[in-house]
Amino acid sequence: MNTPAASKDPLHGLTLARMLEDLVDFYGWDGLADRIPLRCFAVEPSLNSSLKMLRKTPWARAKVESLYLFTLRESRRSQRDR
Repeated sequence: MNTPAASKDPLHGLTLARMLEDLVDFYGWDGLADRIPLRCFAVEPSLNSSLKMLRKTPWARAKVESLYLFTLRESRRSQRDR
């Protein structure tokens, strides 16, 4: 029986909510707003309002995904270099 190969996409199976939660845990809202200058991150930020905006705005979602991948690569690199 053939089993499907595991996806090599690091975002496979990861929700936008989980990515945003991880980024907020890592950078905080202020750090996230510094890296991606969006009003939903800078002014009274919340997960719900940010998710609502990101789901309606493809270019902003792409920036969040890109920052998530960058952060993932950097954290793996720093762990490997220890």
